[in-house]
Formats: sequence, C-alpha cells, structure tokens
Amino acid sequence: MTAADLATRAPESDAAEDATPAVPSSAADDAAAGPKLCDDCVTDRPTPNGRAPAGEIRKLGDVDTYIVKPSGYPHTPARLLLLLTGGTGLPSTNNQIQADLYADEGFVVVMPDLFGGDVAPNSAAIEEEVRSQESSTAAGGSFLDLFKTKAAETVKSFMIDMWLARHTEAKVLPLLHRVLRAARDEFADAVARGDGVYAVGYCFGGRYVLLLAGDKASQYNVEGPTAKPSGAAPTQGTAPTAQTTTSGAADPNADVDVVALEEGLLGRPGPLIKAGVLAHATLVSPEDFKGLQAPISMVCVESDPMFPDAVRTAGEDYLSQNNVEHEVQVYPGVPHGFAVVGDYADASIQEAQAVAFEQMLKWLNAH
Repeated sequence: MTAADLATRAPESDAAEDATPAVPSSAADDAAAGPKLCDDCVTDRPTPNGRAPAGEIRKLGDVDTYIVKPSGYPHTPARLLLLLTGGTGLPSTNNQIQADLYADEGFVVVMPDLFGGDVAPNSAAIEEEVRSQESSTAAGGSFLDLFKTKAAETVKSFMIDMWLARHTEAKVLPLLHRVLRAARDEFADAVARGDGVYAVGYCFGGRYVLLLAGDKASQYNVEGPTAKPSGAAPTQGTAPTAQTTTSGAADPNADVDVVALEEGLLGRPGPLIKAGVLAHATLVSPEDFKGLQAPISMVCVESDPMFPDAVRTAGEDYLSQNNVEHEVQVYPGVPHGFAVVGDYADASIQEAQAVAFEQMLKWLNAH
C-alpha cells in the first residue's frame, strides 16, 4: 500500500495562545453544499468470519448502550473509552465488534445508541420507498427507467435530510452528557486510571468527538437522571479515597479525585474528554474546530467528499495556530468508512484498516 501521508503537530512553548486563522468562506460553503452521508456511512460491510460481539446492551444514563470490558477487568486496571458510531448505530454487529477490539486493548468501552433505534436509512430502505412510489405511477419503457433513477436520487436525499433533522446536536449532546455522567459513576476506577475519558468516533460520530474535545458541548449540559448538583456530597463508591481491589488491597492506580474530576468536567466550559480520535468524519464544518482543546488524531480519506480537503486544512490551520496537539493521516485509495470493521476483498484496503486502527490505538495510549 502507498504510504499514508502523515502530518503531526505538537504544541510549541512559544506559540501564540489565542491566534485564530481566517477560515475561507468557500470552505464552509463547500461543506454545506456537499453530500451529507454516503452509502458507506449507512451500510455495513460483510462481517468478518469467526468473530461475534462479546459485550452486552443495557441502559446507561437511561440510554441503550453496548458495553464491553477487557477480560481481566476489574482485577486488571482499564481505561474508559466512549465509542461513537456512524449511521448504522448500536444494532450493527460490525460496530459492536469494533468496540470489542478496543476492549481487547485494555479499554472499558461504552457505545451509546445515538439515534434511539432510528438508524440512518440505507439502500434497502430507500429502494423500498421507491418501489412504493412506482406502484402508484403508470409508465413504461425508458421513461420508467429514468423515473426509477431520478426517484431513487430524490428519495435518498429526502430520507437522509429527514433523518439528520431528527438527530441534531441539540438532541445528541444531551444524550452524551447523560451517558458520560452514568459511565463516570459506574466506571470511576477506569476514569481514574486514564485521568479522564477517551473517545473515538466514526463518520457521524466523528464530529461529536470534535465537539466533546472543545467547549461547545458544555452548553448542552442539561440535567440528567444521574447528574449531581455542583458541590454535592460524593455518592457511595465515588468518594475521593483510596479504592480497593476485590482482594482488599489498596489500588495503586486510584490516585485521582474522581468526584472532583467529574464536577470539573461538567461544571465549566471545556473539553469533556481527555483525548479523541475521529475516522472519516461527516458533517464537519470549519466552525467545529473552534474552541477545541483536547488532543485530536484524525484518520482521513484522500479526496473525501464527506470530509472535504478545504474543511480538513482549515481545521489543521486552526489547531496549529492555537497550539492544540493533533495529528492528521490521509489514506489514499480507500473508500469512506474503511476504518470500521468489515470485510474488503482488496488487500490494500485491508492493510489500511489495520494501519488506521494502530494509528488510533497509538494516539489513545500516548495520552
């Protein structure tokens, strides 16, 4: 495979703190006018043979969530990872296996249902809608073929637009706050182990990693079922005292005041994650990079209309000029969505999948 184009930016001690580059208006215009989701965003590749999900789906912060833990946990310390999916969502076997792969690497993984069971419409749903329209239309020959093509394009665009209108940041971010609160309570040891929460996001979920890594997500911090008011007494099991392992010995990794960490994350503007990685994100605009503070790694596809070069470079410029640690790796010759678990016949895409996963793991482990 052709070597990926790697660019890494690290903070410099003498960098200007508040520099904000001008973002070309054409970049934002192109992003708004471009395609919103593609087939790779809403359709799973064939599931790899010999692997089945190992976790469970249950409520976390009153949100259906796929949860998977390392085999040795809690006897073996682990860190907490929030995984945000593309449009195929929680029911996707491939997404669940993707979460399992991170658990194999030592993370407690929580993967919430971002869409409340309303996954993005895929080709099968669109074809069914087109067939229903055809049944009420009398036509024949080439006109019918043309009608089918145009109808499919129109229906696809309409269904995607309607789905996106149901899943805006005003709906998704409060859901993520509830999940994060509950996860910090239940997996306080994992939060302490990593000194915060890590996040990875694919396609639709990639944009939300950016928002959680900056100061925008805090404005959606509505009270949830597990929220505690600022200054509230610690609940049982989260007191800032030395925690113990199941053997009764003091846990040497429990040296972080988890309650203070939680209150700090939820009580002030700022990042809700310690570090994040996004892979072939969608719906991102240059504005989404503003206010970003946590270290970010980006897995990108060369000439990706879902994440245009103009948006990516505007984001890189902002991060560099504002001294935000980041890296960007652009993969040529791969489709959008390639980094998610799924079988490809092309060996070069398979290799790129493995390289991208290693990139993501390396970033998480380094932070």
